[in-house]
Amino acid sequence: MQNVFEFETRSLHSLVKVFPDEELRNASYSQGSALRGETFTFQIAYRAPALTKPILVNVSSTLHDGAITLREVGLAPSELPCQRRHDENVLRVTPGLYPDPLYPIHGERGVVGIHYQWRSIWVTVELDEETSAGEYAITVQFATMTGEMLGEESFQLAVIPAVLPSQTLIHTEWFHADCLANYYRVEVFSEAHWELIEQYLQTAVRHGMNMVLTPHFTPPLDTQVGGERPTVQLVDVRKEADSTYEFGFDRLLRWIELCDRVGIRYFEFSHLFTQWGAKHAPKVVAMEQEEQRRIFGWETDATGEAYKSFLGQYLSALTVFLREQGLEHRCYFHISDEPLLEHMPWYRSASELMQAHLGDFPIIDALTNVEYYEQGLVKGPIPANDHIEPFLERGVPDLWTYYCCVQYRQVSNRFFNMPSARNRIIGVQLYKFQIAGFLHWGYNFWNTQYSLQAIDPYRVTDAGRSFPSGDAFLVYPGEEGPIESIRMEVFYEGLQDLRALQLLESLVGRDRVLALIEEELAEPISFSRYPLDAEWLLGLRERVNREISIATESSRKGESYDS
Repeated sequence: MQNVFEFETRSLHSLVKVFPDEELRNASYSQGSALRGETFTFQIAYRAPALTKPILVNVSSTLHDGAITLREVGLAPSELPCQRRHDENVLRVTPGLYPDPLYPIHGERGVVGIHYQWRSIWVTVELDEETSAGEYAITVQFATMTGEMLGEESFQLAVIPAVLPSQTLIHTEWFHADCLANYYRVEVFSEAHWELIEQYLQTAVRHGMNMVLTPHFTPPLDTQVGGERPTVQLVDVRKEADSTYEFGFDRLLRWIELCDRVGIRYFEFSHLFTQWGAKHAPKVVAMEQEEQRRIFGWETDATGEAYKSFLGQYLSALTVFLREQGLEHRCYFHISDEPLLEHMPWYRSASELMQAHLGDFPIIDALTNVEYYEQGLVKGPIPANDHIEPFLERGVPDLWTYYCCVQYRQVSNRFFNMPSARNRIIGVQLYKFQIAGFLHWGYNFWNTQYSLQAIDPYRVTDAGRSFPSGDAFLVYPGEEGPIESIRMEVFYEGLQDLRALQLLESLVGRDRVLALIEEELAEPISFSRYPLDAEWLLGLRERVNREISIATESSRKGESYDS
């Protein structure tokens, strides 16, 4: 709406990215629906005719107190917004400022209106499972410090009489414990570090992450050959004179107990061989002759007897510990990340060694070539979403998928410059193809490529001009804990879409749901072919909610769904 002072507001759905330097073309979005137990988000865009500060922002609603949070959508710089050979499904390709971080709005500090720049407020509605079904009004108001009303927008949210089911998808965003210690300047595994780990994992769990990369040894990921990242080793090692080893698991147990406390269900033990080839060992430090020293690393031949002997002793001790803790059904292991075909001899050696010692513990790895699965070298392959078709054709059970910086043509991803619908569509794709897990490498990677330097994520969002902005991290480091991002919120909306589709399937059957998804589409949905517009995705979710409501009411009355 617009008043005499020309202060403008507009209610928008969550898939709009509001740029300060362009006109707002999106129509008003003022009503939607959600299930009990769901997190629902939308935005209120605003524009002031002159520099105006502070602008106080308040919300009122018929929902219970505490259900609604307001945050300011901030701008983040990008020098590298996309790859050179990008497709056409992007918002812009130029370097500049992109909407992404979600900043808390602190009381009387309010927000600022800047000379006809559109900005937006992110509205988060958290519905608990006991929320009564019905219509709820939400009103967001803008005012000056003196109480002069500048503008307001109202939104109508319908709560469906059904509870969003629990997430079954296993979801991991790689957690970089060393980046927390670097940025906040705390000692690794000090009490301050443990507090940060818990804060950041709590935020991850609230957004659907239920598995965590667990650094039993410092993960050999994104590390320059010959270089090393700060030691974040959870397992204590003592090397004896006869090359036998003793292992201490106290710190690992604390990690597990923390994860249990915040809601992490699965443990993804970090890779035991180096990235892109499995030729070397990760950094392992041990007490040897009463001195702490690195005993394995880039100089270690992964096929040599010394490392084989160490791994045999370690995996035997670790699996005993995990079974004693009752964790045998919650733990996964990695060999080496993203091996290519030419790396197969080294990967084969590593795979045979690990399979001999791990028994039934699952081994998973991100890779491209289906030959690794066909030859039995990895039973849990994780192909990228642009290389998944051969794995689907072979009917790989419990298949996972992932994407990273090189998945930028046709498929879903979440770079700064991509439409948010391209981020959220992953939920429908995961549902259709019954994907068991999703992996991404960058929850909080606040380094340049190869970890040559730590970076300030508020200034560098592309890993030092190496990966498109939006690839390396989902959260920013705040003074009081993690600052979430638009991309994180929208990805979670996709996970909630997946759960809503699963709920509808339990009520009406899978064939009916698949037909609902693809009705009136020119071609079936795949990982590379899908509707691009946000309105289709939002409309699908409204249809799903409506069908859930009808089926739930029919069940309550003892009637068949068709009636």
